[in-house]
Amino acid sequence: MSKTVRERKLDSPAARAKLKHSGKPYWRAIDPGLHLGYRKGLAGGKWVLRRYLGKETYRVETIGAADDHSASNGVETLDFFQAQRKAREVAALAKSPGTARDPFTVAAAMDSYFARLELEGSKSLVDARGRARLHIVPVLGGVPVADLTRDKLSQWLTGMAGKAVGGQDGDTIRQHRASANRVLTILRAALNQAFRDGMVASDVPWRTVQPFREVDSPRLRYFTKDEVTRLINSAQGNFRDLVLAALHTGCRYSELGRLRAGDFNPDSGTLFVGQSKSGKARHVVLTDEGQHFFETLTAGRPGGALMLSHAGGSGWGASRQIRPMAEACRAARIEPAAGFHILRHTAASHLVMSGVPLNVVAHNLGHADTRMTERHYSHLAPSYIAETIRKFAPEYGTVEETSVVTLARG
Repeated sequence: MSKTVRERKLDSPAARAKLKHSGKPYWRAIDPGLHLGYRKGLAGGKWVLRRYLGKETYRVETIGAADDHSASNGVETLDFFQAQRKAREVAALAKSPGTARDPFTVAAAMDSYFARLELEGSKSLVDARGRARLHIVPVLGGVPVADLTRDKLSQWLTGMAGKAVGGQDGDTIRQHRASANRVLTILRAALNQAFRDGMVASDVPWRTVQPFREVDSPRLRYFTKDEVTRLINSAQGNFRDLVLAALHTGCRYSELGRLRAGDFNPDSGTLFVGQSKSGKARHVVLTDEGQHFFETLTAGRPGGALMLSHAGGSGWGASRQIRPMAEACRAARIEPAAGFHILRHTAASHLVMSGVPLNVVAHNLGHADTRMTERHYSHLAPSYIAETIRKFAPEYGTVEETSVVTLARG
């Protein structure tokens, strides 16, 4: 007989009330290859189980509501010990040959996918789960994966993109369609995992769905050199250093906020970014002007000190850049005002316009390859393209001197 597991943090509503709200379940092993989890939501918790299928794959499914706000009934609402029994029953039923099982639904596929992201420590988990909760589960959650068709998925995609676009301009419609494509990518990733895990026989339905085309070409804004000068002159105090650091490196706001004085290497003229969005460290190569800036900024400071600090010496935490950026844009007469992330686009755009190869720009930005860099920055300002072509394109000596003057059309 299986041993009942006791866990002081989960075994009563009072104990669970002390836990923080989290999209990630609080897992407890109850048998080899079988975990019981408690996912705490704002409206109460859910019991989930995770069982190991082999080959580093897992199946995650919700088995009932927790008795946080209502008494357990052993069916829909379970206490901790009932949840253990239910988890073992479900796991045993799944292993029984010839036993009729509930169909594997899209919601179950999403749960399994998110469990994998959680195990991998993926930084996209919160965003992906939020999009799925809004756009995937309410419409497709109860549909067995085996019953999905290309037409059904195409209708779902079109319906999602069509929400709230009536009377909107073309750019707004493009944004809605681009957002719908991103949700489709999340759904496909979950269904592909289910296919690899052997939970469904074919991947044709979602593999053949066509996303919206030509909607993901970004129209990124960047500051002109004149705007950059005005912004720097308008930025005040410690925020000015933050702005300059962003322009010299192209780093994200979160990356700049984590920098320590010792991350600058004056010998190699580089800045070490140890923690990035991609999870990979990189060394940002600095210009001579950038090196001088960081030499001045870090002179005489211990290596472990924050390189860039807010007023009073505290760090640049979440959203602390919003107000000073808006104030600097207003003082610099930059309209419309732009967010801090535009500085990253500005740094990259000016590098590209200066002739720096895209693969070098990609390295400094921390992109895995040049695809993202090309998508964002290969479309440069038309005036720059025209000036560059006229400056560097060869001439063939075919133009003869003439007194003919072209008349204006009109």
